[in-house]
Amino acid sequence: MTDRIGAPGTDMSRRDFVKASGLAGTAAVAGCQAPAATVEQEQTEVDSAPKQVDNSLPTTSPPEVVNVDEQGGEVTISTVNARHQAHPGEKMGGPVELPKVWAFQADDREPSVPGPILRTTEGEDMQVTLDNTDADMPHTLHFHGARKTWENDGVPTTTGITVNPGEKHTYEIPANVPGTHFYHCHFQTQRHVDMGMYGIFRVDPEGYEPADTEVFMTLKDWDSRLNRMMAGGDATYSPRNRNPDVFTINGKSAPRTLHPEDGSPIIVSQGDTVRVHMVNAGYMNHPMHTHNHRFKVVEKDGGAIPEAAQHEEDICDVAPAERKTIEFEADADPGIYLMHCHKVNHAMNGTTYPGGMVGGIVYEEAMDTDVFGQLMDYAGYEG
Repeated sequence: MTDRIGAPGTDMSRRDFVKASGLAGTAAVAGCQAPAATVEQEQTEVDSAPKQVDNSLPTTSPPEVVNVDEQGGEVTISTVNARHQAHPGEKMGGPVELPKVWAFQADDREPSVPGPILRTTEGEDMQVTLDNTDADMPHTLHFHGARKTWENDGVPTTTGITVNPGEKHTYEIPANVPGTHFYHCHFQTQRHVDMGMYGIFRVDPEGYEPADTEVFMTLKDWDSRLNRMMAGGDATYSPRNRNPDVFTINGKSAPRTLHPEDGSPIIVSQGDTVRVHMVNAGYMNHPMHTHNHRFKVVEKDGGAIPEAAQHEEDICDVAPAERKTIEFEADADPGIYLMHCHKVNHAMNGTTYPGGMVGGIVYEEAMDTDVFGQLMDYAGYEG
């Protein structure tokens, strides 16, 4: 189990989380007294729950940040068949599980969906080895936001390079376009991205000054029929009649998004400057809304937005494959505030609201409260 708490990026340790939240003591007990009348009465089964799960497959872990510079500019990405628990609990429309995904695994870390966040610095070159030795189908890697040579573009039909089962291939990816970018498999893209083969590629510009709190968020809509079909379940799927029924932030659906270790709550302190790098790995637009905080969009697809063009707003549409970085000050009354897609049917688990693409901004000052304890109970945190 990772020691990381909260959204991937600026890490908070598990010890600090327990200290701030008080979950080792009385707050956890108080949090178990859930307000059943407001949530439990609305519980329904998720229509997309898989009919069978191959328990022999490994379960995915949350994505981790891999500092490629610290590894001498080299990283190996392996392909792994796995199962994915978007929300394994029984509350708020759960469980929501994808019985089979194709995950990426960095070096000796755990396989994850989204894949690992590859972070480097402008001017550095990355050697990314795709290890497909244990796979049963071809894969490739395509990186947005890098000006690279033709043979490193990762598209099999235009480069002539496919990484077949049993093979490895190393891509040379220069970090010559600073910003937040996207990578994914480009073999039968319509299927392989929808099976989980995507991740964030971050290039810090020279002289980069990180924010007090800096996190990464990958948005994704899923049609679980594909995952059930690929797992051998009783389902049929075609990308021509795609109908998403699972919506995730960093691979999780609410309330699991708020789980401190498996999810991605944005944990802040009063006065923090907060920077959120968002990537849309799905096929639908997602207008992301922050409660009680107005932000500025400071970067789009790696391009810095001039200060004169920035303005305060509280909802930001993120198109497929688009990347946007937002910044705000944690200057609200310390509490717990939602951050969610405002296509409200994306904020559901099946027919249950709330759920899906709903995350939160959580002040450390509010973590030692009964309300936060209740949220942790919903999220499945046991201390």
